Amino acid sequence: MSTLIYWFCNDLRLADNPAFTQACLKADSLLPVFIHDSKEQETVYGFERLGLHRKAFLRASLDDLKAQLRAQGSDLLEFSGQPSEVLLQLLKDSAADAIYCEQIEAPEEIEQVRMLQEQGADVNEFWQSSMLDPLTLPFELAKMPDVFTAFRREVERAQLKFAQPINAPKKIPSLPAILSQASMLPTTAQSVSHPYLLGGASHAQAHLKQYLERRLPDSYKETRNQLIGMDYSSKFSAWLALGCISARDIAAQLSDYENRYGANDGTYWLWFELLWRDYFRFIHFKYGQKLYRASGLTGVPVKPSYAPSFEQWCTGNTGTDLVDAGMRELHQSGYLSNRMRQIVASYWIYDMQGDWRAGAAWFESQLIDYDVYSNQGNWLYIAGRGTDPRGGRPFNVAKQTQDHDPREIYRKLWLSS
Repeated sequence: MSTLIYWFCNDLRLADNPAFTQACLKADSLLPVFIHDSKEQETVYGFERLGLHRKAFLRASLDDLKAQLRAQGSDLLEFSGQPSEVLLQLLKDSAADAIYCEQIEAPEEIEQVRMLQEQGADVNEFWQSSMLDPLTLPFELAKMPDVFTAFRREVERAQLKFAQPINAPKKIPSLPAILSQASMLPTTAQSVSHPYLLGGASHAQAHLKQYLERRLPDSYKETRNQLIGMDYSSKFSAWLALGCISARDIAAQLSDYENRYGANDGTYWLWFELLWRDYFRFIHFKYGQKLYRASGLTGVPVKPSYAPSFEQWCTGNTGTDLVDAGMRELHQSGYLSNRMRQIVASYWIYDMQGDWRAGAAWFESQLIDYDVYSNQGNWLYIAGRGTDPRGGRPFNVAKQTQDHDPREIYRKLWLSS
């Protein structure tokens, strides 16, 4: 009899989850778990790594996953602690043979797996968070093009679109009869305060369905830089970040949409943005820990942040209306349009001479769609410390204001709240 532990991380779904499917096929009994990491919950800047909105969106997503597992006779057990310590204890308590999980190619997650393996744990990782299968790329990841445009051209030349998603397992093995309940967490549901987005795989699929039914992909390229509302952008990112839906699933349904209605600039641009997401993932295989150095991939030192100016930026009290409106939206809702993310990041780095790492940490705390790869990649990009040979990306805030909020609608909305 084989007992396995399935460690859910940023893959809170049953459909198109190859790691979970393999665990179901291999196990006679299966223990699905999620671990709330208790290590270093406060940043060096004095605020929580997991802010209020992120916690609420995660809670809703876990409750949704739990309901799906229970509907098939299983469950989701939640624990709080240092992941390697919790998992080692669970291996002992359950007499499990191995741990199955998704592969996350970021420093903290790599270290967690390393510590487990050092203690003799059998950890089976599966890469499954990208739209493309890295094994099909026309280059080795260690030698991938540094510049996104060159990366995209090679992908398109190879006529790669997406890896085919797979269905959810038809049967989930029963739970092992074990466990002390001492370290388990209560699972009281909370609702995310953002008016648009509810966590969980069922909400992700419902959102994608209505987005396609309303033919919103057709207008995506024209509307994607707007600042207010639900429909100017796809809003897939929060569900993608926690793996409530996979990039492959979105790309496959988008392809079906193109087959039905025809491809256009909007559908291409949605795929293009998913490809950017893949690029930020794949570049981690090439540069790894170097992406997390203060200087990034450059040798340029970082100026220290000054607490008063950082507090002004975080709370939206810089005196620059568009920036302040954006930072207040972020703090109040846990979300910010892509255009405003670039504007406020540029303002912090170039106008306020702030440390890009502090800005990245604030985004990590606040954004319900925080994704380690994209957050790191985008901040390095704006700061000129990543792979872009053209250097940093300072934005002219006056021009951005005129271009994107000429009638002050956005500023009035958030500065008056």
